[in-house]
Amino acid sequence: MSIDSTAPTGTTDSAAAISVKGVGMTYTSRDGVANTVLRGCDFDVAPGEFVSIVGQSGGGKTTLLKIISGLLDNTEGEVLVRGRHVREALHDIAMVFQSPVLLPWRNNLANVMLPMEFRKRATPEARKHAQELLELVGLGDKAKKYSYELSGGMQQRVAICRALVSHPEILLMDEPFGALDAMTRDSMNVELQRIWQETGRSVLFVTHSIPEAVWLGDRVVVLGDRPGRIIADIRVELPRPRTKAHRYSDEFASYVAQVEALLGVTAAIS
Repeated sequence: MSIDSTAPTGTTDSAAAISVKGVGMTYTSRDGVANTVLRGCDFDVAPGEFVSIVGQSGGGKTTLLKIISGLLDNTEGEVLVRGRHVREALHDIAMVFQSPVLLPWRNNLANVMLPMEFRKRATPEARKHAQELLELVGLGDKAKKYSYELSGGMQQRVAICRALVSHPEILLMDEPFGALDAMTRDSMNVELQRIWQETGRSVLFVTHSIPEAVWLGDRVVVLGDRPGRIIADIRVELPRPRTKAHRYSDEFASYVAQVEALLGVTAAIS
């Protein structure tokens, strides 16, 4: 087990899939008070790496993810994607939110195809790729079904396919399983690990669940309380592929306890 509470990973800017350099975010409220949400965040994500981000509620996790996605402008620092400013590389990034946000009047294949239609790239090849993605997540036979005919976990799998259909290099995930029941969430963790290993994408995964962060991540980046700042960057040296049995190992429990101690948590967050 290794922990680095000060320095970012050793990836150089040009080699990193994502490079977050001194990122901070301050906004002014309606009454004119300056509120700092993030301060001095520095870390890299290597190509093909799975990095989890955890922290207390209100600590800036989602704000950081929105800055990296280009949905929100930071007030300090910069975000580079493959050495380019994030605004120049938005086509390399896709995002999955907590809610699948599927359009109920479109079938599942049509929902997956939505990004390609926005980009004027809804070709037969793109449609074939969308179908292949649904097959990858075990929903090939549900392509003509509608979201209301699927379980919550299945809907989130469709949302993941929609994010992957444009061949992004980077997948950003903002608590994608937070609304699911515990059993479905565990199953989706296994499914996401498989999808990630088969597609080779770089993944940045925000979660409130410390065990989920440890089980999925190659690293766990820990944000301190507001203003959010990186207080630890922990490399998780558990074997791949990880199974449910790893959750009961002493090494897994040690990682979870370490993150809990950093966040001042007395019991595992689930």
